[in-house]
Amino acid sequence: MAQMDLTFIVVLILAALCYFTHNYTVTWAVLLLFVLKVTPLSQFFPQLNKYGITIGIVILTAAMLVPLANGSISLQELLKSFNSWKSLCAILVGVFVSWLGMRGVTLMENNTTIVNGLIVGTLIGVGFFKGIPVGPLIAAGMVSLIVGKA
Repeated sequence: MAQMDLTFIVVLILAALCYFTHNYTVTWAVLLLFVLKVTPLSQFFPQLNKYGITIGIVILTAAMLVPLANGSISLQELLKSFNSWKSLCAILVGVFVSWLGMRGVTLMENNTTIVNGLIVGTLIGVGFFKGIPVGPLIAAGMVSLIVGKA
């Protein structure tokens, strides 16, 4: 069994906290990391660190496109998105958030100390405020606007 370091024990405690607050997304993520850490699969940590965000974005994007791909949303229904101010607002916010996310990725690649803050903030949001961990890229984008980097 791989040696447990203090930081990973803290992550396991946070996973337990997330489990008891019914936030299973982080619980499953930590359990995945735990399995990777205590098995020979730990050799894949560098690849997960390097490509994990990209893989996650691909999976999230694919999940969002399922209704369009399986035909439950038609092209005609999709075009109706341009007919109401609420849908147009959603489109504009989607464009803005995507742009923020890209700035966030750039900032996270270039500034590891900010990544640590984003991890802590996300875990606090997930563990104590029943949030979901989809915000770090956008949070990093917002930080980039504040600190003027990216």
